[in-house]
Amino acid sequence: MYKLKIMNVDLQALCQEVRSLTIEVGIFIKNERKKFTFDNIIVKGKNDFVSYVDKTSEKLIIERLSQLLPESGFIAEEGTSSKKGETYNWIIDPLDGTTNFIHGIPCFAISIALMRDQELILGVVYEINLEECFYAWEGSKAYLNETEIHVSNASKLSDALIATGFPYYDYSKMDEYLNVFRYFMKHTHGLRRLGSAATDLAYVACGRFEGFYEYSLQPWDVAAGAFIVKQAGGIITDFKGDTNFIFGKEIVAANNLVFPEFLDAIKLHFN
Repeated sequence: MYKLKIMNVDLQALCQEVRSLTIEVGIFIKNERKKFTFDNIIVKGKNDFVSYVDKTSEKLIIERLSQLLPESGFIAEEGTSSKKGETYNWIIDPLDGTTNFIHGIPCFAISIALMRDQELILGVVYEINLEECFYAWEGSKAYLNETEIHVSNASKLSDALIATGFPYYDYSKMDEYLNVFRYFMKHTHGLRRLGSAATDLAYVACGRFEGFYEYSLQPWDVAAGAFIVKQAGGIITDFKGDTNFIFGKEIVAANNLVFPEFLDAIKLHFN
């Protein structure tokens, strides 16, 4: 491990360090899952859970990233650090898919993105159970475990497999959500709900899904995955087709061919 000078950041080298970090923390998370019990759960809000595993993982990640990029700040789910960087800020979800983790369902991931000013420039998503690391940096292609990936070439919504996340605390748009869900049931190959938005986005990037949409997500849920989708040739917006998908709590991601039809359907039912 080495320390990177703030004015001369080698993003490819930094991405490699972040990849190694996610794999190390992933081993910790997987080992803790073997002995995890419901007694370890803390309830933050309705269907919003955290445990010592989330908190310890975030602490490990922030400690290492602070060494790599000392002047950087953090936007992290568990609030381990409130430091804000003037130029660089990491956006971190130490365990995306906590509910899956709690119940022993094997789909949960670590999500780490780097933002320069207001622009994403690096993303790493590590799905722990399959040991799949998705990543990209500014100017690069997108990769999965050293192999270049690209969004799928499906050109019609009728040929698409769609991912989504079910509302679990904000039910204010339930009718709209169910209407668009019904539409996609009838007009696509089907819908899937993995329980990890970071993994959903990574799967769009590598062509397993053609599209993903969800509302009430936080920046740490989507930042890394959205950047990887972009570098893999996909398109990401909010429900209006604008660019406020990191902090706007709405995200639409798809391959470039399906995206127009996909977004039109979401606009029709949500707006």
